[in-house]
Amino acid sequence: MSKCKNAAVKLADFGLAIEVQGDQQAWFGFAGTPGYLSPEVLRKEAYGKPVDIWACGVILYILLVGYPPFWDEDQHKLYQQIKAGAYDFPSPEWDTVTPEAKNLINQMLTINPAKRITAQEALKHPWVCQRSTVASMMHRQETVECLKKFNARRKLKVCLHVRPACSWCAHVCLTSNQRFVNLGISLLLTGPLPPQFNPFAHLLVCIQCNYSQILIESPFCDPQESSDSSNTTVEDEDVKARKQEIIKITEQLIEAINNGDFEAYAKICDPGLTSFEPEALGNLVEGMDFHRFYFENLLAKNSKPIHTTILNPHVHLIGEDAACIAYIRLTQYVDGQGRPRSSQSEETRVWHRRDSKWQNIHFHCSGAPAAPLQ
Repeated sequence: MSKCKNAAVKLADFGLAIEVQGDQQAWFGFAGTPGYLSPEVLRKEAYGKPVDIWACGVILYILLVGYPPFWDEDQHKLYQQIKAGAYDFPSPEWDTVTPEAKNLINQMLTINPAKRITAQEALKHPWVCQRSTVASMMHRQETVECLKKFNARRKLKVCLHVRPACSWCAHVCLTSNQRFVNLGISLLLTGPLPPQFNPFAHLLVCIQCNYSQILIESPFCDPQESSDSSNTTVEDEDVKARKQEIIKITEQLIEAINNGDFEAYAKICDPGLTSFEPEALGNLVEGMDFHRFYFENLLAKNSKPIHTTILNPHVHLIGEDAACIAYIRLTQYVDGQGRPRSSQSEETRVWHRRDSKWQNIHFHCSGAPAAPLQ
């Protein structure tokens, strides 16, 4: 791969791509422009370079007719379309597209990533390597107009500048930071290019060279606008997932309390845990010894069932490795006389992630004691 400043192909940085080695498959996260995400990403399965082939298939579809293969104002319906591979080649736009081009798109938009065409195979496809005899040579002005209308409908800035004699020029960019490779794609209409230049083939070469991107941005919008608007919906999904993770770990901590399992509780808490709680009479408690007393002398000896419900949880994400959750804790239990009781407390917990593991570093409890003492 050329590192020359004047190279025909450049790799651009949108900040959400990762370099993978060989056929590595893993869950790298969930981010990107919705319409370009592959089915395996939406299913939150381990994935690798085939996600790039899928995104290139979406791009090729758009380049030929000016609108995407998957589209719906409702994001849930859009994801259902993608996971089902529900696209077609409607008339009249596709009537003038060659069968070879449609065949390549079909192979790139194959739902099963194991059966999806590879970059190396795509480079050998007749539509790519025999374009002088296979590909249509007609100028697709209708595609440009359709693309403008589609982008206008999405209220995005149109980034296509049409010139009388236009041909496609790929402008793809790469910056490397240790093992992270930030990759993005923008495509521009420009003046005449050497006849041997095939931007789509160059794009496939980039993927073949082990630069598997996690995000392929929409090639028809301003990068800044894309990061501010197009990605918002997907980033919201990621934020929701992270918030649910905090709620889940909080529920696990409370379950350990209800079960009187100090060992499980200590694994979830930082050894220097600080807290304000009714049992401490307004004093700041630091460390685990104060809590150990209640586990060993009350909770572990309680044979009666305890059920806790978290009400109205609100999670605030503080960067990638910290979060705060506030909620109402409703505890149901049976007292010494066998009568059902309920208690309520208002709690706030601060979480910090160390070595990919969430730990509770501080909590504040007000209202009834967290542990039913009756």
